Amino acid sequence: MVLLRASSNDCLVFYVRCDPGAFTDALCKRVMVTPEEVIKRSLDPYSATISRDGFAKTIYSRLFDWLVDKINSSIGQDANSKCLIGVLDIYGFESFKSNSFEQFCINYTNEKLQQHFNQHVFKMEQEEYTKEQIDWSYIEFVDNQDVLDLIEKKPGGVIALLDEACMFPKSTHETFAQKLYQTFQKHKRFVKPKLSRTDFAIAHYAGEVLYQSDQFLDKNKDYVVAEHQELLSASRCSFIAGLFPPPPEETSKSSKFSSIGARFKQQLQALMDTLNSTEPHYIRCVKPNNVLKPAIFENVNVMQQLRCGGVLEAIRISCAGYPTRRTFYEFLHRFGILAPDAIEGNCDEKAACKRILEKKGLIGFQIGKTKVFLRAGQMAELDARRTEVLSVAAKTIQGKIRTHIMRKKFVSLRKASVCFQAVWRGTLACKLYDRMRRQAASVKIQKNQRGHQARRSYKLQVSSVLVIQAALRAMAARNEFRHKKRSKAAVTIQARYRCHRAHSYHKKLKAAAIVAQCRWRGRIARKELRKLKMEARETGALKQAKDKLEKTVEELTWRVQLEKRMRTDLEEAKAQELSKFQSSMDALQAKLDETNAVLLKEREAAKKAIAEAPPVVKETEVIVQDTEKVHTLKAEVDELKTSLQSEKQRADELEKKRSEEAQANEEKQKKIEETEVKIRQFQDYLRRLEEKLSNVESENKVLRQQAVSVAPAKILSGRSKSNLQRNAESGHVSVSDSKITPESAVVASPKKEYDIDDKPQKSLNEKQQENQDLLIRCIAQHLGFAGNRPVAACIIYKCLLHWRSFEVERTSVFDRIIQTIGHAIETQDNNEVLAYWLSNASTLLLLLQRTLKASGSTGMAPQRRRSSSATLFGRMTQSFRGTPQGVNLALINGSMVSGVETLRQVEAKYPALLFKQQLTAYVEKIYGMIRDNLKKEISPLLGLCIQAPRTSRASMMKGSSRSNTNTAAQQALIAHWQGIVKSLGNFLNILKVNNVPPFLVRKVFTQIFSFINVQLFNSLLLRRECCSFSNGEYVKAGLAELEHWCYRATDEYAGSAWDELKHIRQAIGFLVIHQKPKKTLDEISHDLCPVLSIQQLYRISTMYWDDKYGTHSVSPEVISNMRVLMTEDSNNPVSNSFLLDDDSSIPFSVDDISKSMQQIDISDIEPPPLIRENSGF
Repeated sequence: MVLLRASSNDCLVFYVRCDPGAFTDALCKRVMVTPEEVIKRSLDPYSATISRDGFAKTIYSRLFDWLVDKINSSIGQDANSKCLIGVLDIYGFESFKSNSFEQFCINYTNEKLQQHFNQHVFKMEQEEYTKEQIDWSYIEFVDNQDVLDLIEKKPGGVIALLDEACMFPKSTHETFAQKLYQTFQKHKRFVKPKLSRTDFAIAHYAGEVLYQSDQFLDKNKDYVVAEHQELLSASRCSFIAGLFPPPPEETSKSSKFSSIGARFKQQLQALMDTLNSTEPHYIRCVKPNNVLKPAIFENVNVMQQLRCGGVLEAIRISCAGYPTRRTFYEFLHRFGILAPDAIEGNCDEKAACKRILEKKGLIGFQIGKTKVFLRAGQMAELDARRTEVLSVAAKTIQGKIRTHIMRKKFVSLRKASVCFQAVWRGTLACKLYDRMRRQAASVKIQKNQRGHQARRSYKLQVSSVLVIQAALRAMAARNEFRHKKRSKAAVTIQARYRCHRAHSYHKKLKAAAIVAQCRWRGRIARKELRKLKMEARETGALKQAKDKLEKTVEELTWRVQLEKRMRTDLEEAKAQELSKFQSSMDALQAKLDETNAVLLKEREAAKKAIAEAPPVVKETEVIVQDTEKVHTLKAEVDELKTSLQSEKQRADELEKKRSEEAQANEEKQKKIEETEVKIRQFQDYLRRLEEKLSNVESENKVLRQQAVSVAPAKILSGRSKSNLQRNAESGHVSVSDSKITPESAVVASPKKEYDIDDKPQKSLNEKQQENQDLLIRCIAQHLGFAGNRPVAACIIYKCLLHWRSFEVERTSVFDRIIQTIGHAIETQDNNEVLAYWLSNASTLLLLLQRTLKASGSTGMAPQRRRSSSATLFGRMTQSFRGTPQGVNLALINGSMVSGVETLRQVEAKYPALLFKQQLTAYVEKIYGMIRDNLKKEISPLLGLCIQAPRTSRASMMKGSSRSNTNTAAQQALIAHWQGIVKSLGNFLNILKVNNVPPFLVRKVFTQIFSFINVQLFNSLLLRRECCSFSNGEYVKAGLAELEHWCYRATDEYAGSAWDELKHIRQAIGFLVIHQKPKKTLDEISHDLCPVLSIQQLYRISTMYWDDKYGTHSVSPEVISNMRVLMTEDSNNPVSNSFLLDDDSSIPFSVDDISKSMQQIDISDIEPPPLIRENSGF
């Protein structure tokens, strides 16, 4: 039983700091204490899930209580204080479309607080009247005590019935609702809905609210589990252990039931006790509108809020009595001006107030002990009369003040006019004097200025003449010095060059043979590569190559196994022969010992016979017999020794052969390792040579450009011209010169070229470099799209076309663009970034495919000259490129014939073609990354989708007649399939948002559905529990979800993805059909499952089992026919494999993208702000 994943379980154990075993036991087991023993009982999955949720709620509750205590202690609340000022923010009545246990508790709280508000307001009103001793009558108001009795009364209230239902384990929300209907069917505040069996309505003070009792029982239960308490009390974390102190023995021994409703009721009663012990003040907040905007008032909404809050009721009661009241002092202070004669003298305040009211003709008011009580509207009438008196007095005061102000203003104006006239006359006189003084000064200034200008022009002419003379003399001296220096340098260069030419001629002769061989091999390799690429475009070429590789691998594995088997057989034969030789040697040694023993016995017998027999006659006979036997035995011993020696020689020869073979194998292995090391060294060496060649080529190109940019008539003398021409004729200065001797190109150019002023060329290069940097910074940002066209790709193409980067022999902008794309896709998990760059890269590749063309005679001639005159290193560099240029040019020509003719075609050089190849590789790489990310996301779900859960299998076995009750269960069962559909939908939305071409989207989902088909079909063939009838129905329902997704995605994006599931669809269709024994092999293999092989059908048929209806698989005759066909196909290794392989190749080419995508118009693409801000771009 697994409730949590291993990672989440370990993480929770780490934070709680408890024993992992005790943590698992506390969640999944319960301890039952009996008089005899202590029993541990494992919980079922549902109970364990409830235990887990209870554990989380317990931790949350304790943390919340701790947080409240910390906040109260931090704000400085004094527990011993006798006075208290508190703010209570209530929820307000709630009535939604779906009202559950939370809304019930909130509305219960509001009923309590509303009753407290009514009692407080109306009681204060009546106490005020009694205190002032005025005549009044009792005012009726709405009381909601019957609603509170309906909710909280014991034992027949809603909360009491809910607690009673929670105590019974078999109670449901339906039984709880029926209990409510029976108990409160005649209650005027309780309403039973007509169209629902579980809902009920309560007529609250604010209105009627309909509650759904589905979750009332689950939300009201609150069990305290002793195992959770013990686990958290024993935590190694002091904070957690402090949150869960060990309970007292009495509470630990007795486990009482407690509910959320009862606890809420107790807390609410404590709150009401606190409110009753204080003096409350009410603030009613009204929401003016539902759109949350100022200066908008919705009258109906505001009136509803005032009515629900009891404000209108309070106003009604207040208006029925005396809503306006003022103390005698306040009344006289405000309205004494209405009757000044009434307050003259030292009369009583009460009498003065009465005289004022009577004088103004008001009736219905009452005079209390300390206050004046007025009816509704009387205070407004008094304020109106007071305003009239004040208005008359204000007008009188304003008239007097205005007269005084106008008089004062007139006097000040008259005085100011006199002063102004005097000042203006003085100003006119000053201006006349100043004009006369200026005329005299201007005449003097003009005279001095003319003299100064004449002297300045004379001095300037003199200094200019001197500067020109000095410059001419310096130029002549520098020209003479430069001529002498050049002549001396030319002599030195010529001497060193002649020495170098003789030395290099010897080297060229020595390397000519090697160069010719390398070029010939490179030419053959390129031809072979062209053939292979042409074959790769044909249908079935990849299949043949794969078959060839598989056959080669099988042959190699067969050879390795054969060699291993031969070695083991040889070693076993040698061991057997050695054992035979050893046994024969042991046997010969035993025979030799026996003959020696017999010989000794016979000698002793002969000695005894000689001693007993006559001395002459018998002695000779014994000697003769003994010598014959000895000779025969010696002969046998010699023969045995010779045979033993020959066997030893044979064994030595075999041992020598074995050692020689082992030594030969070791030598071959060493040679192979040395060859691999040499190959790696040779590749590194070629890479270094390629870098050197690129550097030398760039240097030669710079020198050549410098030589061409300077006019020969101004730079070169006649002698240097002749040297340059001779060097060009000998082939040492041209761009297509040999790359082995770059020094010759440097030597051939005269030294005068280094002194040329190349500032314009440098400024041009710097400007171009700045433009490239700006472009790179621009495309590194997310530029978005303009009418389904990626802005970054269009900007790159327009810049490259404007800079003529496709037509230059060497440039670095292509490498920088490729590096920017590579840095952008380093985060392989961000699918939005990958989709963005896939859209840009594919669009840019399409533009290049339809723009670049073969350079023909002008474009291919330099390349041919370079290859014809290249050295060994140039040939190696060309042979180790990604693809031959000839193939690319042919491909470009082919695509341009069928491409869009509106784009201007450009003769592409080698860097542009290489950039196109790199861009193609990045399109394939990004496509593979997006496809693999989607595979990673759905792979965990596929493992859960092949087999139905146990609950679903049990429900399927019970039958599907109760369709209404099983609908929700079926939706829960296909949650994993819906997860796959959700992942596919999210990926499709990402690709659509980033405007990825529909052709690439179709290819992605085609391969993803092929991956789903392979995973599900292989799992079905490898796991017997998956080959059941109920599991087939489960997988069939999931496949229906995928089919529905394909329908919603349309053919534009889904394409033929649904057809990729043909193996799993036919296999599942075979599992769920009835009457399998009646089907023949021809019907199964041709009608039901034409795609599946005999091996796959045989495995499914033998692994099938029906856990729902108890039906059988196919008949034994069909099984036997399958076995016969399998034995006939046993020689075919392809047919023996019944599992499918996942195809992870790139299923498209550049031509496919070009044919599938539409024409792109980039004329109206606006540059991004970063480029628009730079005016020099």
